[in-house]
Amino acid sequence: MRSDSVKKGIQQAPHRSLFNALGYTSEELNRPIVGIVNSYNEIVPGHMNLDKIVEAVKLGVAMAGGTPVVFPAIAVCDGIAMGHKGMNYSLVTRELIADSTEAMAIAHQFDALVMVPNCDKNVPGLLMAAARLNIPTIFVSGGPMLAGRVKGNKTSLSSVFEAVGAYSAGKLSDDELEEYENKACASCGSCSGMYTANSMNCLTEAIGMGLKGNGTIPAAYSERIRLAKHAGMKIMELLEKNICPRDIMTREAFINALTVDMALGCSTNTMLHIPAIMREAGVEFDMDMVNEISERTPNLCHLAPAGPTYMEDLNEAGGVYAVMNELNRAGLLYTDLITATGVTVGENIKNCVNLNKEVIRPIENPYSSTGGLAILKGNIAQEFSVIKRSAVDPSMLKFSGPARVFDCEEDAVAAIKGGVIKPGDVVVIRYEGPKGGPGMREMLNPTSAIVGMGLGSTVALITDGRFSGASRGGCIGHVSPEAAVGGNIALIEEGDIINIDIDAYSLNVDVSEEELAARRSKWQPRQPKITSGYLKRYISMVSSARKGAILEVPEDRQN
Repeated sequence: MRSDSVKKGIQQAPHRSLFNALGYTSEELNRPIVGIVNSYNEIVPGHMNLDKIVEAVKLGVAMAGGTPVVFPAIAVCDGIAMGHKGMNYSLVTRELIADSTEAMAIAHQFDALVMVPNCDKNVPGLLMAAARLNIPTIFVSGGPMLAGRVKGNKTSLSSVFEAVGAYSAGKLSDDELEEYENKACASCGSCSGMYTANSMNCLTEAIGMGLKGNGTIPAAYSERIRLAKHAGMKIMELLEKNICPRDIMTREAFINALTVDMALGCSTNTMLHIPAIMREAGVEFDMDMVNEISERTPNLCHLAPAGPTYMEDLNEAGGVYAVMNELNRAGLLYTDLITATGVTVGENIKNCVNLNKEVIRPIENPYSSTGGLAILKGNIAQEFSVIKRSAVDPSMLKFSGPARVFDCEEDAVAAIKGGVIKPGDVVVIRYEGPKGGPGMREMLNPTSAIVGMGLGSTVALITDGRFSGASRGGCIGHVSPEAAVGGNIALIEEGDIINIDIDAYSLNVDVSEEELAARRSKWQPRQPKITSGYLKRYISMVSSARKGAILEVPEDRQN
């Protein structure tokens, strides 16, 4: 066992004395030591129940013959961080979570790990750590929030952001806005739509790193506690069989995950996280394969914000495994891959039927024949950009309009709420990328303002920043190269005509190459917005969004 290096032999007498100081018995030290990464805190609604999840995991580990040892991971609430400088510190925590977990796991020589995340950056950060460490690991998350209800309609966090836009347009009263504020977020858990947290939790099932229901069982359900106990027991089986993350997280497993991503209509942020996780797993990622998978994968779910159904509805309909079973009926999945259940994908999903054909469309009757995400390229996005196609009004799949250019999110929001933006416009928000932001802030405020102002089907938005999974409409993010490094998005001028063709996967500005070259000759790099602390180091190391906004050392950049 790995932990023998800190608990067996004469030279380890000092180590054992420290375990004695912690209260561990010799009986406990003779068992495998299982690290439990606990993302609990009292500021993230999706994490406030993780103390209960962790206690259940500990029981499961102990019941199966292991010794559980808990250590922490940080977590940021994207909703609370939204719309101010706190959002600069959201995406960047993914690397801190991965690095600190690596440090703790190796320093203390755990035999296996149970990851207990829930919200946006913790799931991918811990998946990155799992792939990097490659010791037996399983995931059990905190679960989604129950949908709120306002005037008899289900609601979520995005409903409140959009209500603010409607209030600014004079469409809601003070009392009506307060009702959204008080009722939209109904319980603990990750926000109730198919936003980034729930997207990534669902993909833990699709990749094979979590048990059935990990992505969909609501946080408030006791079933979530039972799941956590089973995860604690299952990790001991994975340890005994020496099934490690890189045995599970293969190229085929990631293709399965991308296929499920397309069927579910997941957050555009998965296009940052999946490449980063694949890199840690030693699996090559080609962004072009995203559209190839999208072309052959039907979109089966329209969960909020794309439609009126929520995570609790997906859970009742059979969850991720039911979606996978629909996909498998069309031969779209690799089914002979080992998973953290101890058996294969095919064995996992074979009896998981679709219980609600309105929530999960049958494979013969999809919402669309193509997947929920699309990668767009062109003279604005020479490397790539991404849009949540399943959340776009059909009338906007092909769209042209004049650019309304803003060099930060705040200026764009003021213009939208001030009535400056008109139907037919294309809002451009730049210098918000991984380096320029820094930290690639989410743009839920401007996208929600556009929808709330009644412009959701008549105004497009492009940015080198990113979007919350709660965003909907003609919103194109991750434009790469970003403005801060001289990408063509930095050269767009007010009034330039921008052409968007989602079905053709293209994003272009109607400006000649000669004119772009002339503008480039006059362009000057901007000074970083933040010049100290962690973000200063982050700016110097972060890659483009196309690579997943990973941190690179100089030798990486040569590859």
